[in-house]
Amino acid sequence: MLQLSQLKKVMANIEMLLSENTFTITTAHQPNIFTGPLYFIYKILHAVKLSEYLNTTIPNTHFVPVYYMGSEDADIDELGHIYINGEKYQWQTNQTGAVGRMKIDKALLELIETISGQLMVHPYGKEIVQLIKDCYKEDITIEQATLAFVHALFGEYGLVILLPDNAMLKKAFVPVIQKELTEEFSHKAVQETVANFPKEYKIQASGRPLNLFYLKDESRNRIEQSNGQWAIVHGPLTTDHGPWTETEILTELKNHPDRFSPNVILRPVFQEMILPNIAFIGGGGELAYWLELKKVFEVAGVPYPVLVVRNSFAVVEKETKALKEKLLFSWIDLFKPEVELVKELIQKKSSAQLSLDKEKIAVTDFYTNLKTTVSNIDITLQHHIEALKVVALKKIDMLEKKMLRAEKKKFEAEQRQLKKLKAKLFPAGNLQERIENMSSFYAKWGKDFIKSIYENSQGLEQRFGVLEEG
Repeated sequence: MLQLSQLKKVMANIEMLLSENTFTITTAHQPNIFTGPLYFIYKILHAVKLSEYLNTTIPNTHFVPVYYMGSEDADIDELGHIYINGEKYQWQTNQTGAVGRMKIDKALLELIETISGQLMVHPYGKEIVQLIKDCYKEDITIEQATLAFVHALFGEYGLVILLPDNAMLKKAFVPVIQKELTEEFSHKAVQETVANFPKEYKIQASGRPLNLFYLKDESRNRIEQSNGQWAIVHGPLTTDHGPWTETEILTELKNHPDRFSPNVILRPVFQEMILPNIAFIGGGGELAYWLELKKVFEVAGVPYPVLVVRNSFAVVEKETKALKEKLLFSWIDLFKPEVELVKELIQKKSSAQLSLDKEKIAVTDFYTNLKTTVSNIDITLQHHIEALKVVALKKIDMLEKKMLRAEKKKFEAEQRQLKKLKAKLFPAGNLQERIENMSSFYAKWGKDFIKSIYENSQGLEQRFGVLEEG
């Protein structure tokens, strides 16, 4: 858990937020169990590093790194699992509603015991398992556990964690909630914005006519308006006699602002409204949907932040690095499709001639000369010669592929090694950072793993980092 010195740094940053010349650098994420995929911690350390950079370059101003916890998200299927060494571990719970409000139950404690077996075999496995157990205790909420865990990992960097599922904070957002309830302004604003986007742009989050949820106890359900009445979708009746009237729902908002939860369209507006934020750090898809919200911010009267694409890394162990060097590939090469890499591998390792490019040139020259010869007799025969050339080149292409297939059989061991290498860097066909959890890396290297990411994180530079062991 946090040492006193770490708590002092966090508290100093919180107190600094009372100053008019203090601003925040924010990243946001749902409370995935045990931090979920690696990019969860990459985002946080990016916010820390950018804050430090701005603190040294802009005088008389202070910048505080903030992690905004999206604890009202109700997608337990997405947030309730982790991957360790490519194997998925799922929290089997029957709880519903906002994940942040869910309780640590026996099923999650059993899951911790299960993953302990994977982690305890490593030098720092006992340390990370004990840290998880200290933070994830039975009957506390996921929000509380995530707060404790993230503080324990990043408190020494002065990270401030914001829990927005709070009545006082929601009270500040009441004017925007009321505007959404009575005018349904956000969906219209998004549609106006995306109408001007290029056709090639993939819409990330179009939202709904009314972008609010009703949050109570173990439920988080959409609110819909029809003919001047507001009702909860897939939830209990909102009043004794049926759906709300406008007066009733605005009274409910005034008395219980914490029961109104913004969805993906309005959550960023809420975040920026309650923070003195100047920059938001997120992934590519995340920032793509933020771009759809510029008009929403404008109509709500909330300042729109600078958007910064988060840092990305691949963590490479000694065995993986050695395998890459043995197969004679660069890190950039390994982003190519496996089929293409197999072909390159065979070409590098084989002493046989596998390319028929010279032969193709010779065939092309042959038919070019033949076309000249027959043109002197009948110029219309040129089309026939061209067709013969196309057929001949296709047959050579087929022969070249057969030669490669025959040679591939001699290098089956290397192909298996390539498949293993790709699986390490791209588990489940995705980037490592989007799948693997940090716990296995912490178990191997301890706090040095967090420190290494921190030291290699960039502020405003955009590049993909490869962190090699040793």
